[in-house]
Amino acid sequence: MSETLRSDSAARLPRQVADAYVDDLIAIDPISGTYLGVAACSSRLPDFSPAGRAAAADLSRSTLARLDAAERLPGADSDVERRCGRLLRERLNAELAVYEADEDLRAVSNIHSPAHSVRDVFTVTPSDTDEDWAAIAERLRAVPAALAGYRESLALGLDRGLYGGPRATATFVDQLTTWAGEDGGDGEGAGEAFFGELASRGPEALRAELEEAAAGATAALAELRDWMRDVYAPAVADAPDPVGRERYARWSRYFNGTDLDLDEAYAYGWSEYHRLLTEMKAEAAKILPGASPWEALKHLDEHGTHIEGVEEVQAWLQGIMDEAIENLDGTHFELAERVKRVESMIAPPGGAAAPYYTNPSEDFSRPGRTWLPTMGQTRFPVYDLVSTWYHEGVPGHHLQLAQWAHVADRLSRYQASIGLVSANVEGWALYAERLMDELGYLKDAEQRLGYLDCQMMRAARVIVDIGMHLGLDIPADSPFHPGERWTVELAQEFFGLHSGRPADFIESEVTRYLSMPGQAIGYKLGERAWLIGRDNARAAHGDSFDLKAWHMAALSQGSLGLGDLVDELSML
Repeated sequence: MSETLRSDSAARLPRQVADAYVDDLIAIDPISGTYLGVAACSSRLPDFSPAGRAAAADLSRSTLARLDAAERLPGADSDVERRCGRLLRERLNAELAVYEADEDLRAVSNIHSPAHSVRDVFTVTPSDTDEDWAAIAERLRAVPAALAGYRESLALGLDRGLYGGPRATATFVDQLTTWAGEDGGDGEGAGEAFFGELASRGPEALRAELEEAAAGATAALAELRDWMRDVYAPAVADAPDPVGRERYARWSRYFNGTDLDLDEAYAYGWSEYHRLLTEMKAEAAKILPGASPWEALKHLDEHGTHIEGVEEVQAWLQGIMDEAIENLDGTHFELAERVKRVESMIAPPGGAAAPYYTNPSEDFSRPGRTWLPTMGQTRFPVYDLVSTWYHEGVPGHHLQLAQWAHVADRLSRYQASIGLVSANVEGWALYAERLMDELGYLKDAEQRLGYLDCQMMRAARVIVDIGMHLGLDIPADSPFHPGERWTVELAQEFFGLHSGRPADFIESEVTRYLSMPGQAIGYKLGERAWLIGRDNARAAHGDSFDLKAWHMAALSQGSLGLGDLVDELSML
């Protein structure tokens, strides 16, 4: 990036302020830099201590001050500058609200914490050359200090009476044990330590150095695990898992990019539940007459189409994405060649049960990748994988996030990467599932019931995530415990009765909602925003509405909070 965009430059418009912020952020957050593909970040890790978090907050405050000045300059009111400035201001204020409430002092989760970030970044760190592996060795040596800083933050949280949830804490202890190569009680059993396995793939010339660094990183995992188990877990044992309305509203703003009417959102979740239940019953009747949707799904677990073998399912999922790209390009999307590359991967053990996606580097040298956690399984029913890979891969996360990277020079680096709003991204991916259903790609009742089960899971997320964190009542017209107040136990029971997924997945999901309040509702509410925006644009254009053109314009805007998203999509 040119020096004119650095944070010490003079007159800067909002996009320049945003991109200078990215430069300054990756200097203190090299994990973000690695995801962007910045080679200089490959050897370092962030400071997760209170001092490190304070430095990130100071950067946010100083950037907001520069944005104030930028928005007074001539040209700042153009559409591209206005949209970028609005996103930057909303994101930094949402992040500061979380920081100023000391949420980072109780950041314990089964899917998203500093420790998860430290582990996961090694799956995307370049490893093609000896120089790459030398950087990995240096990054491995940085693991103990990074985890010590995280522990320092959690310890300060304990001192201040700010506690992570006991359920997430127990799960996290098991995960740390698995990462250290021991039996974490998660059903996957003991295996090779995560960092040890990584070191074993390095070049012979650096093997001793890598193994020594990996041993130190593994010991740091075990040390954190022991402290979490022996000190932290007993201290938080009586803390509530639900966070209450005030904390929930703060996190909801962070993940959704707007201040939601939570009671309206809860009601919307129930309306979608009833709609989807009717559709699911119709599809279930085609598979197993007289059976409930979930009885039909259990039947498919045993007797439905399935893939045998981990390598086989990896190749099959790659085929789904390749076929979607071939069929959709030129008909419903216009895809650049570099956007068409996406890889199917198997997730390393010891994470959450849900599939996920990692976006390409800025220069596309690292492609976008979808990840399947096998949870120790070797047999994979396909009914819940088809639409899930439309969600994670194509036309879901991959098309959106790769397109952002492709048009970053027309947006800003910030809009195409760091400025991501979770509900925008997850909403597009759920819209992508629905689009493939609308286009007829779910070829039979088996695949369509699996798709509807995925949709039902997202509606149930809105219901239980808001319901259990806010302690709301279950409506009188609910077939499930009408009139009772939500508890964690009822949430897990509700999920178990309304999902075709196994018990370990359901337990992992509920733990995720408890430790990431407000994130899970963004899928269904984000999809609603995308659908409203499309409907508004179609109504405005009438018969001249071009869905392919709308898709590409929508995917080239960069991220937006849900309120802004509807406004911008409606004008395309």
